[in-house]
Amino acid sequence: MNRSNVHLLDLPDEILLIILKNLNNIDVLYFLFDINNERLNILAQEYIFSNILKFVSIDNNSIIDRFCIDILPRIHHNVKCFAFDAVFMERILLATNYPNLTKLTIFHFQQEIVSNYFTNDCFYLLDGRLRKLTTLCVKVYHMNKFSEGVHNLDQLLNLKCFSLKSSYPFQRYDRIVLLLRRMSNVEKLTLNISVYDRNRVIDVIDGTYVQHDILDYMPQLRSFIFYICTYVEPAALSYKLSSEDIQLTLTNIGLQHVTSMINDCDGVVNYVHGVRAACSIFSLPFKFDYLRDIGNNFPNIVFSYVTCLVIQDIIPFEHEFFMRIARSFPLLKHLCIRNSESQKLDSLMTFSSDNCQLHSIIEYPHLTILDIKFSHRDYVEQFLNETKTIVPCLTEFEVSFVDELEAVTKDFTRQETRRNCAK
Repeated sequence: MNRSNVHLLDLPDEILLIILKNLNNIDVLYFLFDINNERLNILAQEYIFSNILKFVSIDNNSIIDRFCIDILPRIHHNVKCFAFDAVFMERILLATNYPNLTKLTIFHFQQEIVSNYFTNDCFYLLDGRLRKLTTLCVKVYHMNKFSEGVHNLDQLLNLKCFSLKSSYPFQRYDRIVLLLRRMSNVEKLTLNISVYDRNRVIDVIDGTYVQHDILDYMPQLRSFIFYICTYVEPAALSYKLSSEDIQLTLTNIGLQHVTSMINDCDGVVNYVHGVRAACSIFSLPFKFDYLRDIGNNFPNIVFSYVTCLVIQDIIPFEHEFFMRIARSFPLLKHLCIRNSESQKLDSLMTFSSDNCQLHSIIEYPHLTILDIKFSHRDYVEQFLNETKTIVPCLTEFEVSFVDELEAVTKDFTRQETRRNCAK
């Protein structure tokens, strides 16, 4: 049988396209665009390689340079979807105009970047240059500063889907409201925000505010997924906080699959250490992967999507509470505990009852990170003693003082803690 060598360029265009479609389109554009081969150059400019551009996990500036200087200005009319790291945002968006862009996803917003780009109408991105944008999803770590200037108050008539998720509480809720009121044609809205010292007038964002501030301005809204938490000083309120009353305001505006909760947190309020209440309302099922500042009185529902959880209260977390946490957060991977109070029940059995099984053993099968830096030593015992808790995947354990860890584990010689410390 005769054997012959077939060169790649001997293949017909149809076969070459099939091969190229199986490659990363960013690589196709970078290596073949303007290559010294007319056939490959023409194929690289096919619409399928330039309509969706995802610059994910790229840390090579030379790649971004070439795209911004040579490639994007020549394929800009094809681009419909962008995804990139926040550090490249300005360079990519200012490289050219994108008249057909409909979806934008930005990763890894850090505080210094947020301070530069977030204003009263939230984004310079919404200043009119992306008129055909229909979907905008933003996830930020922290929103700290808002410019006082008004940059654009035009209606965002083409925007159909908007998502804003912020990991930490921020001030100036009213600026977010101004942004949302420009989205009169939005059909899907996702909000995960926490607010404190709202307008310097302490009040709780409940169903009445949601209706007046948001829903009245979105007649086309079909899907509303939300978590909104307000941090307030209970002493500053003219009324007594009640989860039931907050729940009623949600029902009164026609929101049925929702719930509310109130939890007392120990923290800094107006630069003074004290107690503040975290008052949250959210849609069900809870569809976010991060939840913070819940306490002993959280509702008996399953948070199927949550992988990172911060728990905080001014009264102790007993063993029964951690049993509820394990049942309600089945996919939990990262747990942060903020509680300086000693366990009233479990502390009586520390060390002396190693061989007495007085509790049901709790298991957190997916937990890999446990942070108890700002908690009582009892919680070290709670999670490392295998007669109380089993954490087979734990790889990171954060405590304030090493001597606490050494005391509970008896310098890592105690039998009951060896299993949970194994990794």
